[in-house]
Amino acid sequence: MSAVPSHVAAVPSIKLLIGGKFVESKSTVWRDVVNPATQDLLARVPFATREEIDAAVASAKEAFGTWRKTPIGVRARIFLKYQQLIREHMKELAAILTAEQGKTLADAEGDVFRGLEVVEHAANIGTLQMGELATNVAGGVDTYTILQPLGVCAGITPFNFPAMIPLWMFPMAIATGNTFVLKPSEQDPMVTMRLVELALEAGIPAGVLNVVHGGEDVVNAICDHADIKAISFVGSTRVGTHVYNRATLAGKRVQCMMGAKNHAVVLPDANKEQALNALVGAGFGAAGQRCMAASVAVLVGEAQHWIPDLVEKSRALKLNGGTEPGTDVGPVISCAAKSRVEGLIEQGAREGATLELDGRAPKLPGKYASGNFVGPTIFSNVKPGMMIYDQEIFGPVLAIVNAATLDEAIALINANPNGNGVALFTQSGAAARRFQEDIDIGQVGINVPIPVPVPLFSFTGSRGSKLGDLGPYGKQVILFYTQTKTVTARWFDDAASTSVNTTISLR
Repeated sequence: MSAVPSHVAAVPSIKLLIGGKFVESKSTVWRDVVNPATQDLLARVPFATREEIDAAVASAKEAFGTWRKTPIGVRARIFLKYQQLIREHMKELAAILTAEQGKTLADAEGDVFRGLEVVEHAANIGTLQMGELATNVAGGVDTYTILQPLGVCAGITPFNFPAMIPLWMFPMAIATGNTFVLKPSEQDPMVTMRLVELALEAGIPAGVLNVVHGGEDVVNAICDHADIKAISFVGSTRVGTHVYNRATLAGKRVQCMMGAKNHAVVLPDANKEQALNALVGAGFGAAGQRCMAASVAVLVGEAQHWIPDLVEKSRALKLNGGTEPGTDVGPVISCAAKSRVEGLIEQGAREGATLELDGRAPKLPGKYASGNFVGPTIFSNVKPGMMIYDQEIFGPVLAIVNAATLDEAIALINANPNGNGVALFTQSGAAARRFQEDIDIGQVGINVPIPVPVPLFSFTGSRGSKLGDLGPYGKQVILFYTQTKTVTARWFDDAASTSVNTTISLR
């Protein structure tokens, strides 16, 4: 991070969005946006000044007065148009995402598509933001609820899903009548900004959506700002805990989706080929940089003999730049991330785990030789207390833990502090039912390796993976972005007689 040097003056600068206009930041602190597969410099992103943050919030606050009274049908039609524009630009969005984040083009399209599903859900806001009514709860008395928007809301998003996570946040917040200030990841903001451009094209009015960029200082400013009423966060446990504590102390409503250590339990009666394919895909897809990645395989009983087959499937994955045909695994996001992942692999070997497949120092040709690549890596004989088990690695590393029985596997998982997701592979309905009842994890997959629900349902991570009661999309997010107002009303006929009543009764 530094002032912009003269030799990069021709590199595009990422703009801020304030009051409906894309503006050049006056910041003296900038960060490079780098292609992680080639180290090519793509753009420069500013760390917004306090004055720019205040201007973005002020713009959102001013726009709220009008936007909150915009008819719900008008809001819905904007998001109908928005989902159409996203579909039309899917290939372009995926290409931008791959260039700055590294995941394969197919996975980048999946990233955009899972966000698009939430945009489609936002277009249904007319049926989602409905209150309740009970008539004649007492003599001539009706009671009803109104779900009203909160005001200015904010979102802080991570690098690993630069399309999906922003689309989890601002469409639902804006559809419910709020205005929004978005802070994308400073590591890969380009696809987010293209999505923002399309949102304005769809008809989101000036000031309703604003964007600032930056790091810790910008996050703290969002947490502290008196005019921001609610914050949605997705990212690491360390930062999420900080955001939750700081923002709730400032009186804000906060939801934080944080780190994970997701287990996939394989029973010996599982379909072997399907289970192993699922483990490989969920463990190494997106180079393991998913908060819902299956990073721990719990092999129960005879399934422990499947390790050689799992290793061979993993070894066959193609490591390359995300734009290359047939690529299975792209780079991790940065040089620092690569060093961290390789350090944890070294630590795992020192602690006594068996390194079945070592993905360090892969050899890639030409322009990818200096990329941030780590190949699929597998450890067996992993135990709680080892760093590779206790920490979220966020890289293409799969830890294998053995369990004698399903009960032992359940106890192991329930002892882990995280609760984002878990999966079970079995052909036994009885085992599946017992697992889903006894496991203390918010999202459960039965023969589904990454159980992220569709937007009709809520994302329900739990325990150490989540702070705040309400999830980031689905029915729960309507409650998060609105305040329930309860009205109790009685209308009198002009001829009706009344008298003083000093009791609490409505009768």
